[in-house]
Amino acid sequence: MEHTISGVGVIDKAAVILGAVEHGPLGLAGLVERTGFSRATAHRLAIALEVHGFLRRDGDGRFALGTRLFALGEAAARHWPIAEAAGPALAELRDTTGESAQLYVRDGDHRVCVASLESPHGLRTIVARGASLPLHLGSGGRVLSGESSPLGYLVSIGEREAGVASVSAPVGRGEAVLAAVSVSGPVERLTRDPGPAFGPAVAAAARAIESATGLG
Repeated sequence: MEHTISGVGVIDKAAVILGAVEHGPLGLAGLVERTGFSRATAHRLAIALEVHGFLRRDGDGRFALGTRLFALGEAAARHWPIAEAAGPALAELRDTTGESAQLYVRDGDHRVCVASLESPHGLRTIVARGASLPLHLGSGGRVLSGESSPLGYLVSIGEREAGVASVSAPVGRGEAVLAAVSVSGPVERLTRDPGPAFGPAVAAAARAIESATGLG
């Protein structure tokens, strides 16, 4: 496992532990294997992170991300300037399409949801504000990776999660893409070709956010 080094040893090691369980709970043996730390080091750090709420134990006693991270993620997303500026455009997008709307920014090889509004439908896509998702899966991630389309939006069907479709557009252009605005929902409603029905509204929301942030 590749480790990012800041020079502050205990912080670096704690970050590695958190990263190891980012995609699912691990027992102590799993932590040791994933991080390369000794059993004693992995155990000591995991217990300390558990005490502070950054880790918790699941029903099988494995270490998983803790509830303290929910609060921190919510706070970080809430105070991200573009998220506040995007609020009206996201609300209009959600109301116009009837589907869940999200705003993502890039964080290394992941995308982080900094604003999220849920569809009023009982069957809907739910992406929590502060959620970190792989950059290479889903239309929002591909937008943030620099992929473009002459239509002004990208579509994905079941890339990140089976049965879910999404349509995303960039906020900004080229090297200046700041975020990706998306709508997502079940394929049975969006269909396997959601671009014509949802793409123009998503692209319009992106332009509205650009105007609200001074890019337009």
